[in-house]
Amino acid sequence: MTVPVHLAPPKRLIDATIDGEEVRVPEGTTVLDACSASGTEIPTLCYGDTLAPRNACRVCVVEVEGARTLAPACSRKLEPGMSVNTDSERVRHSRKLVLELLGSSVDLSTTPKVPEWMDRYEAEPDRFGPRAEPAPLGERDARRAGEHEAGDGTVAATVEQPPKIDNDLYVRDYSKCIMCYKCVDACGDQWQNSFAIGVAGRGFDARISTEHDAPLTDSACVYCGNCIEVCPTGALSFATEFDMRQAGTWDEEAQTETTTICTYCGVGCNLTLHVQENEIVKVTSPHDNPVTHGNLCIKGRFGFQHVQRRGEGAGKGAEKGPL
Repeated sequence: MTVPVHLAPPKRLIDATIDGEEVRVPEGTTVLDACSASGTEIPTLCYGDTLAPRNACRVCVVEVEGARTLAPACSRKLEPGMSVNTDSERVRHSRKLVLELLGSSVDLSTTPKVPEWMDRYEAEPDRFGPRAEPAPLGERDARRAGEHEAGDGTVAATVEQPPKIDNDLYVRDYSKCIMCYKCVDACGDQWQNSFAIGVAGRGFDARISTEHDAPLTDSACVYCGNCIEVCPTGALSFATEFDMRQAGTWDEEAQTETTTICTYCGVGCNLTLHVQENEIVKVTSPHDNPVTHGNLCIKGRFGFQHVQRRGEGAGKGAEKGPL
């Protein structure tokens, strides 16, 4: 019996102009995707290739001819005849200001490409003054909406606070959180549907939190780690990565990546093992995998210790082979 295969109707092609160059793309293509296809790099932070755009960070803004305001490239779709400038003076000034505000208030030390962007846009986060002292652990969590007290201007207010280390799998270091909402979306209706992560507070006191600020162990978290997968700054990280960074031994350039198939069940999720000095240091999944789209369960994400045969009872009589 022949089964019909239903294909999506083809999209019409539209013509537009980016930085003076004519482009022809399928209808519905975003400015960011068109730029990526043509080799034009646009900085992004809150954009996630597996998530709906949030337009939170505004570092990807571009100038659309005739538009009153700058538009986020990650969500603005090209239209026929549209002319886009990705590197105008207005765009560069906006990106510089965004980077300065983030750099003065958030620890961006583990955010990829930030030093390069700071140089490119001549951002100077230090012009806001020295950073304020980090808040004691739990102090920011106790702040209530409408009760924020502005500083006296002698120091730059920050979101810094001690990392939250309350489980063996991952660490929450909200000193590095830029409030991009990607973890909220990945935990919520876009992927995991656990809704363990939300946003509390308002304005500068807004922060990522569990429901009713419950301890993580009492929350709805199922420890899938899909929030870690989408975090752009390292605010959420594997405990292994956090410990190695603290010890000064984390070296991404020395790491190799091997993609394999998870053996815990029959779904067939792809796992990418990140290996340093013959030890698995973290596990991710390819975002273009049709099964996982970058998401995993707790076993696939964190259950890799048995592969490394730690302890006296592991692999008796067998030598540990290369990973």
